[in-house]
Amino acid sequence: MITIIAAAGLNNELGKDNDLVWHLPDDFKRFKKLTTGHHIIMGRKTFESFPKPLPNRIHLVITRNKNYNPEGVIVVHSMEEALEIAKNDEQPFIIGGGEIYNIGMKFAAKIELTRVKNTFEADTFFPEIPSEKWELVSEEFHEKDEKHQFEFIYQTFLKR
Repeated sequence: MITIIAAAGLNNELGKDNDLVWHLPDDFKRFKKLTTGHHIIMGRKTFESFPKPLPNRIHLVITRNKNYNPEGVIVVHSMEEALEIAKNDEQPFIIGGGEIYNIGMKFAAKIELTRVKNTFEADTFFPEIPSEKWELVSEEFHEKDEKHQFEFIYQTFLKR
């Protein structure tokens, strides 16, 4: 089941200047729990925002640059190529950024979205989730606390 995983603000904000605009430790833990042991598909800018490859995951980096060859990843040049490599994974994850999410929407069967209950200044956005194509099947609300500056909701959508 190809799954998109993302965190977005109330206006679908993803980030600014190739970085997140919030810090939610519980969301990082959830991301790690869900994606560990799987293929994670991302664009080059998303990969370059990491200090190093994430442990215990196979990184598939989509780029137009034919000479791009960082250590610890598999470089591909299309979503189709990434999904072909990940075909034996029961749940590969599309992890961003904005352009990769837009491309991935037609391939995904599931969306794991953390909706951050605030608006942010951003330059990258998550695509709209049309209700005629996607059904919200679960929500889990989290209050803000000493470690989380904003309220947020884990939302799971399945393609209709």
